[in-house]
Amino acid sequence: MEKQHKDAAWVPHAEIEPEVCGKGVKRRVLAYSKDAMCVENTFETGGVGAMHCHPHTQITYIVSGRYRFTIGDETREVGPGDTLLKQNGVMHGCVCLEGGVMLDFFTPMREDFV
Repeated sequence: MEKQHKDAAWVPHAEIEPEVCGKGVKRRVLAYSKDAMCVENTFETGGVGAMHCHPHTQITYIVSGRYRFTIGDETREVGPGDTLLKQNGVMHGCVCLEGGVMLDFFTPMREDFV
């Protein structure tokens, strides 16, 4: 689905339809430009963010819920207020232990999300 709000100064949450991107996981691509992107991920308990890597630096902010995250060779449980840094090319993924929301910030933007 083509996103029509690239470079938009204002991106109202209510105007962005969530996309299913895995069992128990929905994604909203929020504000973005070629250099940066903000993505909201909503997880149901048991939802999985499959292990993967990509050529983007990614910072995740946990808004709500609890997750078991793996970054590289390390696994930790994280919750509200925690932030995670995933360098480009490093394998990472998670399992949702308690439903919630996280925000991902990518640089550069994820072309594959638009």
